[in-house]
Amino acid sequence: MTLDIELQSGPLDLGAAQAEPGAGAVVRFEGRVRGEENGTDIDALQYEAYEPMAKQQMEKIARKLGTRHPCLAVRVRHRVGRVAVGEAAIIVEIAARHRGEAFAFLAEFMDELKRDVPIWKAVS
Repeated sequence: MTLDIELQSGPLDLGAAQAEPGAGAVVRFEGRVRGEENGTDIDALQYEAYEPMAKQQMEKIARKLGTRHPCLAVRVRHRVGRVAVGEAAIIVEIAARHRGEAFAFLAEFMDELKRDVPIWKAVS
């Protein structure tokens, strides 16, 4: 499985899905900032991360999930810094032979990322 995981400031863009030989499915998720947080209207969120550990933890999660849900490639971009309402805070793209593997991988990846990766958000 190919992994491409980065944290970055500035707008996220993975561009078009990359062709992966043998992939019958490419699943893409964009997590965007909503206009409210905990019932309060907001303009943006501020994301902070302990970047070396955050990237390492995302890679660890992806490799673990790859043993249960074999995928061909995983690309992740997570924003740090100020992210305005409507902008993507995270983009995840999974390429797999079948859609079931890709969807299962994505769902578990997002759950574990939110629980275990040292990325914090605050209202900006």
